[in-house]
Amino acid sequence: MTDANAEIGRKRYRLASMTNTSVHTAAPDAEASALLAGAQFIDAYSVTIHGAALDARRAAEKMLQHQPRWIRSLMALRDLFVTPFGLKTAETARRAATDRVGFFPVLRETPQRIVAGLNDRHLDFRVVVEVAGSGAGQSVTATTVVLTHNWLGRAYLAIILPFHRLIVRSMLRQVAG
Repeated sequence: MTDANAEIGRKRYRLASMTNTSVHTAAPDAEASALLAGAQFIDAYSVTIHGAALDARRAAEKMLQHQPRWIRSLMALRDLFVTPFGLKTAETARRAATDRVGFFPVLRETPQRIVAGLNDRHLDFRVVVEVAGSGAGQSVTATTVVLTHNWLGRAYLAIILPFHRLIVRSMLRQVAG
């Protein structure tokens, strides 16, 4: 088998592994809602990983730093639509001089839990990545908490929710891949 064929085989195996990785809805951690008092939206998804042990930062990096092309395209489209409203874009967040995971500023961090997020005119959000267990049976949970401020935030949230669910599930599969 040539090196090119071997690489194609490895990519197919990784894709099959990621496709078979079960991401499921999880009960949001009670503490997560306290991150944004009065939040109107909270959800959580979880995946069990096997193999090397991860801490919360490494899990969040695997989730957020290498987005698939379809997610990058959706984010570029989102940025195009929100710019006229004066909302923060992914590029604005990337340029911020702060500790980040992906383009989200890190707000709090322990080895088991990392909290990242942004505050904007239309809404504030937090992404919490938690790792539980050890070694071959770790559970990685991603919780999203959103507090809207006005009609624009409520409309934005309603529009992005179907995409949000697909994106979070896809990003969690990357942790297991």
